[in-house]
Order: sequence, then C-alpha cells, then structure tokens
Amino acid sequence: MGEVYRARDTKLKREVAIKILPEEFARDPDRVNRFQREAEVLASLNHPNIAAIYDLQEAGGLRFLVLELVEGDTLASRLEHGPIPVGQALRIAKNICEALEAAHEKGVVHRDLKPGNVKVTPDGNVKVLDFGLAKAVESQASSPVMSNSPTLTLAGTNPGIILGTAAYMSPEQARGRTADQRSDVFSFGCMLYEMLTGHQAFQGEEVSDVLASVLKSEPDFNLLPPQLNPRIHEVLRRCLQKSAKLRWHAIGDARVEIEAVLADPRGVILVEQERTAALKPPLWRRAIPVLAAVILTATVTGVGLWNLKPSPVLPVTRFPLILGEGQQFTAASRTLVGISPDGTQIVYEANRQLYHRAMSELEARPIPGSQAQTPQSFVVNPVFSPDGRSIVYFASADSTLKRIAVSGGAAVTICQADPPFGVTWGEDGILFAQGSKGIMRVFANGGKPETIVALKDGEVAQGPQMLPGAQAVLFTLAKGQATDWDNAQSSH
Repeated sequence: MGEVYRARDTKLKREVAIKILPEEFARDPDRVNRFQREAEVLASLNHPNIAAIYDLQEAGGLRFLVLELVEGDTLASRLEHGPIPVGQALRIAKNICEALEAAHEKGVVHRDLKPGNVKVTPDGNVKVLDFGLAKAVESQASSPVMSNSPTLTLAGTNPGIILGTAAYMSPEQARGRTADQRSDVFSFGCMLYEMLTGHQAFQGEEVSDVLASVLKSEPDFNLLPPQLNPRIHEVLRRCLQKSAKLRWHAIGDARVEIEAVLADPRGVILVEQERTAALKPPLWRRAIPVLAAVILTATVTGVGLWNLKPSPVLPVTRFPLILGEGQQFTAASRTLVGISPDGTQIVYEANRQLYHRAMSELEARPIPGSQAQTPQSFVVNPVFSPDGRSIVYFASADSTLKRIAVSGGAAVTICQADPPFGVTWGEDGILFAQGSKGIMRVFANGGKPETIVALKDGEVAQGPQMLPGAQAVLFTLAKGQATDWDNAQSSH
C-alpha cells in the first residue's frame, strides 16, 4: 500500500514509521477526504496488539501516514522456516484474536489480514499492522469488481504479493462482495492453519487457481500436527466455513476456545510433544496381551463382588453461599446463581456483575467484562456451559444473551432476548423461556433463535430443561401472567 521508511520524530523524540501513500491516491480529492475520515477512526484504536496510527500529513504533494514503529520479524518471515510450535502458535493466535476483537467492537474490519501484516517483536509481543487501511484506500466504499479489491489493485503486477494476499481472502471477498468482521474470521483461520502446518490453506500457481481454491476447496487437515487438541480442529473448521452465515460471527469465539486449550497444561504439553511421541512407541505396548488378561480377570471378579454389595446411599451435601463484604444481589426476582454441570464451580450475580468461585476456594472473584453497562441495568440468569469453561447470561442494558469465559474477557453477544424465565445450556444449544412467547433455542455461537415450544393464549413458560437424548424438553407451564405461578404444572 506504499513505501515505508524508518524515521525520527524530532518533536516527541521517538522512532516512527513513515508510510508514503501511492501517488494516484493523493491525486483523488474524494479518496483523500474519505481516507481522512477513516484514518480518524483507525487512530482511535488503542490496544497493545494493534500498531498505532499517529498522524496523517502532507508534504511536497505527497500524503503519508505516521505510524508506530514495530521492531521484529513479520509472521510471514517466521513461516518461511516452517510451522511454529503449537503452544507458541496458539499464543500468537490468541493475541491476533484480541486485536481483531478490539477493532471489531469499534466497527473496524481489517480486510487484509495475512502473515505479512503481523509482527512478532523481539520480546514476544504480537502487533497487527495496517488495520482498516484496505478500506481506507479503496476508490469506493464497496466495489462489486474483484479486481478493485484494495490489496490486489495496489499490489500492481507483483505475483508474489497478489498470490500471498489472495490466499487469505474470504470467499465473499474473492467474489467481490463487501467484507465484514466474518471475513477477518476466515482470514484468521487461514493464518492459524499455516502457523500449525507450515503450508498455506489455499494454494495455486495463478491468481485464478488460488481464488478457485478459496471458493471451492477445503484445506488438507491431515497436515495438522498429530494428536492436536480436537478443540483446535473445531476452531479451524468454524473459521474456514465457505458461507459467512455458517462461520463464527465473532472472533471472540475463537479466542475463548484457544484460551481454554492454553489453560489446560495437559492439552498444550500433549500437542507440543506429538512428533517425538509418534516416533517413540511406548515400552508397555508389548505387554498389552498380558495386561488385557489381568484386567479382564480383575473386572470379572470385581463385578461379582460388586453385585453382592448393597447399593450405597449417596450423601446430601449442604453448605452456605455467603456473599463477600459489600456484595448484595441486584435483581432478586431473577435467577442469580448457577452451578457447573460437574458441581465444582459456582457463578452468581452481585453488585450488577458476575462472580465466580471454585468449590475448593473460600472466596469468589469478579469475572472481568461481566459487569452491567449502566447503573440502572443488571446481569442475571448465569448458566455454565456443558464443559464448565463459559457462562451465558442476560444483560438488560441491550436486552441480549451474552457469553463470556469463566476467566473473563470481552463478552460475546449471542442474540436479542426479553428477560428470560429460565436459561439452560446443553449439548444441543441454549434454551431460554420467553414467557408467553414460548421457549426458544439458540446455538452458543449465536444466530437467530428458533421457537421449539409455542404456547396458547394465556399461557406462560418457565425453567426449560433439555432431557437426555435431546428429544424432549421439561418446563413449567402456568396460566395467566408471567409472574403468576399458582396454577403452574410441569409439562414436556
């Protein structure tokens, strides 16, 4: 997108980067004015993983940007030496997700995400470059002609740049359609695949071949490291969906999954050692027949003895949940406490935000990012995901169901909703009761809710539970107003 020079800011005594924009750009007053507006938005981005834009200036008829100078190699340079170790690749990917998440929240889409636009500094920090510049330097806000794609146009006739960029385009960009944040999700998936395999997800000898691969082909997932955590397979699958409607709508979904893998030491260690593990068969493999015989004998004996024992009576566990000093429930008429499926964690609402506590701990901690957005709003109906790593809750400020990791972070909007009368999260999605509107289901990754239980006039529903097998729903049905449960009865 232009020539870049290292420079010295003599006023503020700092090293900067100067990017001189193409000459044809400066000759178009409309593009210059629109770029000024875009640059103001881009300059508002303030995140440790985003390279900052300091200023837009003109001198001698040339337009140029004053940018943060980022030392270190680009991710493209590092990938020239082959795949990146899994743990390191996931940490880089997490930082990229955080940068995209911060930009998307302000309505800024990168549109040209690729390894050449990501730098890893000498101290290991990740910086995403050229945020939003692809849109800023377009001749039009949206062009139906693929050849007008910003990077392809400005790259001129350099095949290496064209091929390199085309390989990270989303299918909608390859068709010349408008890009949105889901396009960045696809490009991110291409980069994560390349970091793990050392190969581009979509390849070809000519531009048309690469674009055809983006539109029609699937990456070779057999190239991924052996024993790779299945959750990363799912991340790639959801990011690289051809249809934007089926793709993850928010990059925060990918970040949450990557954080979950990084938080599990066994997952990271297992993945990083897969190559040596594959080359060294375990010594006990030759003893499998003997072990099998011993286990079979012990199992038969154990079953016989177990059948002779009376069934034990499971104890009832009781304990108080005491709020911390200064804490109090905000919306007492709603569900404010949730327990994880395995019974090891508690989440509750107090002082207009969510708190998390492990059963093995004495004190709860606030979940960063879960606090109510206004003094008058509240967050209620917290429910754990089936794996206990995420929480769904209702935020009254914008009347939405949101999802957040138990460790905190940016909350991801799932869908619009009225204040729910009960929420559950199962393997088949999230169920929530909407009073007289019935019971709705939405998938954890977001989308339009579907009505799975429709009600008659004068009926209201509460407390839906998906029964095992996902073929039936148990809920409470009442006549009259949503707050009148005197005549309630269980239904399914």
